[in-house]
Amino acid sequence: MEIRISMAGKEEATVIADMSIRTFEETFASHNTAENMEHFLRTQFTREILIQQVGAPRNDFLLAWLDDRLAGYARLYDSPELPRELSGTRAIEVSRFYAEQFAIGKGVGKSLMEACFDLARKREKEWIWLGVWEKNHRAIAFYEKMGFRIFGRHIFLLGQDVQHDWEMKRKL
Repeated sequence: MEIRISMAGKEEATVIADMSIRTFEETFASHNTAENMEHFLRTQFTREILIQQVGAPRNDFLLAWLDDRLAGYARLYDSPELPRELSGTRAIEVSRFYAEQFAIGKGVGKSLMEACFDLARKREKEWIWLGVWEKNHRAIAFYEKMGFRIFGRHIFLLGQDVQHDWEMKRKL
C-alpha cells in the first residue's frame, strides 16, 4: 500500500467537510447523546463552517491518500492565541486529525503526523500542540507514540455536555 500526503486547496473543501462530519460522528456518537451531537453538528461543526476554513488564512490542510483513496486529513491552525504554557513561543496547533476507518492501523496517521511536523518546521515553529478528548484513549496513545506529552487541560463543550480535552505538545 502506498501512502501519499498532499496539501489541500479550496477544491477539496467539500470533501474535507464531509469527511470531518462523518469521522466525527463515527468516533464520538456512541459516547454522547444524540441531542448533544446534533446540537454541536448544527451550530459549531456545520458543513458551511468547515468549507470556509479550507484556504482561509492561518489554516493549512494536509490530505492523506492510501493507494489513491482519500484516507484522512490534518488541519494545522496557526492561532494567535496559545495555551498559557506555550505563550511566547512559536507554536502551531494540529486542530484536526481525522482518518477514515479503513485506514486506521495502516501507517496513514504516522505519515500524516510526520507531514505536520515537516510543515510546522517549514513555518519555523518550535512547538506543535493539540487537544484530544480525555476519553479517546486510542488517540492519546497514538499521540504519545508520536512524541507528544500532556501539558494541560481545557474544556470542550459538546452540545450541553462539558467535556475535557488534554492539551499535548511536542518540541520540534
